[in-house]
Amino acid sequence: MYWITDRNPVDPASLHAFLAVAETGSFSAAGERLHLTQPAISKRIAALESDLGRRLFDRIGRRIAPTEAGRALLPHARRILGELDDTRRALDNLDTEVGGRLQLATSHHIGLHRLPPLLRRFGREHPQVALDIRFLDSEQAWDEVLHGRVDLALTTLGPATAPLRAVPVWDDPLEFVVAPDHPLAHRGEVSLQEIAAHPAVLPDAGTFTHRIVAERLAAEGLALRLRMTSNSLETLKMLASVGLAWSVLPHTMLDAQVAVLRVPGVRLHRQLGHVAHTGRTLSNAARAFVAMLDTEAMQDDA
Repeated sequence: MYWITDRNPVDPASLHAFLAVAETGSFSAAGERLHLTQPAISKRIAALESDLGRRLFDRIGRRIAPTEAGRALLPHARRILGELDDTRRALDNLDTEVGGRLQLATSHHIGLHRLPPLLRRFGREHPQVALDIRFLDSEQAWDEVLHGRVDLALTTLGPATAPLRAVPVWDDPLEFVVAPDHPLAHRGEVSLQEIAAHPAVLPDAGTFTHRIVAERLAAEGLALRLRMTSNSLETLKMLASVGLAWSVLPHTMLDAQVAVLRVPGVRLHRQLGHVAHTGRTLSNAARAFVAMLDTEAMQDDA
């Protein structure tokens, strides 16, 4: 139990339910996140409201929104649960055994093209660790780390600010690609101006990869002609391969389905790596995974 007021102790399970409802805006979605039924979530919220003597959510039709008291409770609930998790990890770390649950968020690209051999190795070396892996866009994965819902995120790296720490693991060169029968495909070299004259398919504007491409073109005074966006690189590859537009793909995805454009003087790349919260104590399992990633980074640099 945990005391927020001088009344009754508050059950952390009720705080978890409160956060899940506040962040998803739905009792049913909160239940799915916590693997509970909707009535169980409702019961925990009712118990918390009773303990605090405050209504925490307004229920208007299908819409669920925090009340003023709910909004005030939100940062305190995150801090309390974060401190409890941190304490639990610190106590678990007194045991040198690597076990328990490791919660990872990963981008789909890393999950498909970088993560499999690491998971195979980690599973062999630490079979007692239970892995909880969530596939998300990089920006969403950062948010999961920020709010303490996962131990680590493996993502495309952007500018990191406290309390997050981003550590590069892989350098990921990017190439301009088109369909093999695209008008630019059989040119020996092309310019950014020629590429920008054609429509593009790229990740959403808020993503790190989109910014890399847009900023490089903007440096030449060029604008993107976006035909459509998708945060799935596999989808972008398909769209480019059938001639709908040009795109940008990592080296690991290049094959005969697309033609690579040679652009003299232009080298695009992004960094992939892991993101952690500087204010949280990593579990033994998370530290073991980070050590494996550090080894991977040294091999990538070699």
